[in-house]
Amino acid sequence: MTLPPVLPVGTSVVTRLPVSGHPAGAVAVVVRSPLDPDHAYRVRFPDGTEATLNRGGLTVRRHEKNALPHAERDFIPFIQYRCVVGSRAFGLDTEASDTDLRGFYLPPAREHWGLAGVPEQLEFGEEVYWEAGKFVALALKANPNVLEVLHSPLVQTVTPLAQELLDIREALLSRLVYQTYNGYMMGQFKRLEADLRQHGEVRWKHAMHLLRLLLSGIAVLERGEVLVHVGEHRATLLAVKRGEVPWPELERWRLSLHARFDRAYTATTLPERPDYARVEAWLLRARRAALDW
Repeated sequence: MTLPPVLPVGTSVVTRLPVSGHPAGAVAVVVRSPLDPDHAYRVRFPDGTEATLNRGGLTVRRHEKNALPHAERDFIPFIQYRCVVGSRAFGLDTEASDTDLRGFYLPPAREHWGLAGVPEQLEFGEEVYWEAGKFVALALKANPNVLEVLHSPLVQTVTPLAQELLDIREALLSRLVYQTYNGYMMGQFKRLEADLRQHGEVRWKHAMHLLRLLLSGIAVLERGEVLVHVGEHRATLLAVKRGEVPWPELERWRLSLHARFDRAYTATTLPERPDYARVEAWLLRARRAALDW
């Protein structure tokens, strides 16, 4: 079963690490969810105490109950691709910015065949690595986080197998970008507007990243290029992050970008769907290579 991108409030979870006087394995419930998977959750324990944990520190309780016992396995040696994403790759970093690492790993075939299976992703603090099949499945659906991983200008690790995927990454791009990016951005901007109406506050950093994503989506449709570094838009986006751009002005820019996004979709030369066969051929080659590991 695939976990939702963000666990909803009310989800019963189990902690993976000791926190706030509670041992690893303590049961809690989510009382506040983040806007996106990269930020922290607030959970409440049966005694009423609360703690803040990232997604990597939580397991959904029903999954924990059904999990097969197995020894902890080290998949780090099987990471095929690692790059820097987030603010440092976007060109929006400051001295306080974290270094976020993303990529994918290819486990030995025998691990797929075992009872325990393999995790869809590995999480170590600011590092996340998807299993290879899950990684390309997300990319084929135009998941912006995964597409940006494949186009990061700051690559740290790339094996020959990973390079083969980079060499065909254009096969992952399609007009689905419009639906995926647009659906996410419109929903998130509505949440920002609701925050403004109800609390008189805007999460300016989140607003900045939504505008950045809109610029990236435009570049994909217009030029077939996944724009990671923001280039000439850096100063304006950082001003948004600092709350220096009034909401009406930000809204005008957003609407202008949305109109351009619509025009780009009408005129794009991208195919209706990605090249599934080409990507699957790569995945099968990768799986065969994993037979000997």
